[in-house]
Amino acid sequence: MSLLSDLKELLSPLSVPVETGVFTDEAPEQYIVIVPLSDNFDLHADNAPGIDVQEARLSLYSKGSYTGIKNQLVRALLDAEITITDRQYIGYETETGYHHYNVDVAQYYEMEE
Repeated sequence: MSLLSDLKELLSPLSVPVETGVFTDEAPEQYIVIVPLSDNFDLHADNAPGIDVQEARLSLYSKGSYTGIKNQLVRALLDAEITITDRQYIGYETETGYHHYNVDVAQYYEMEE
């Protein structure tokens, strides 16, 4: 199981281009960049972790109003039972003309044997 692959599948119905790490194509009016933040093991005993915690940041960029797509994004994450750990408007980037909004998420996966 991988948070990155789960997020890409989850976001595909939003009809917004999604890339991991950096957006390499010519940037459209709206797009999302997924940045992996961490992979760690939750508390465990007997030197055998039972839970793999994966975290990522979804950076939404929009040249127009971002609120509609932000609300769709948040609803899709909540419906998929992905934990939202933070949401933050970063600001308007005058150099590019994009509004920048971040949603940080975490997902807990049971360890496979």
